[in-house]
Amino acid sequence: MKKIVKLVVLLLIVVSCNSNEKEDKTNKVKYPKKTSIKQVSPELKASIIEGKLVYENLCITCHMADGKGVTKAFPPLANSDYLKKKQTASIKAVKNGMSGEITVNGITYNSVMAPLGLSDEEVADVVNYINNSWGNNYGKMLTAEQVGKIAK
Repeated sequence: MKKIVKLVVLLLIVVSCNSNEKEDKTNKVKYPKKTSIKQVSPELKASIIEGKLVYENLCITCHMADGKGVTKAFPPLANSDYLKKKQTASIKAVKNGMSGEITVNGITYNSVMAPLGLSDEEVADVVNYINNSWGNNYGKMLTAEQVGKIAK
């Protein structure tokens, strides 16, 4: 009889701990998946492909492969309210670098982004890539000519 009671108790413990309805008690931001490149014009698609190469060579070290950055060190580009609200400042930062405090998604960052020596075309490509990745969809295609006018 004792063996049966122990077996029933053990079975109840296993069943109660194996619930599929686990509660996510973390306060982490849930990032949407990457935007499909099939949804954009051929010109923008080509720019995004080139921009991904620039990103993977220069930006990925700080902003990470998933665009989430490093909390309190390097701001996220994925789902970034700063990027959405301050496109011009973001383009200038990519072209000319930046320093000083910025607030992204409610978190203050105060690190330095050195100028990367990118051409206007490379800046346009990498911004187009960022603007169309990790759930971002921040508007029209940026051109090298626009970067030249903005980044002065």
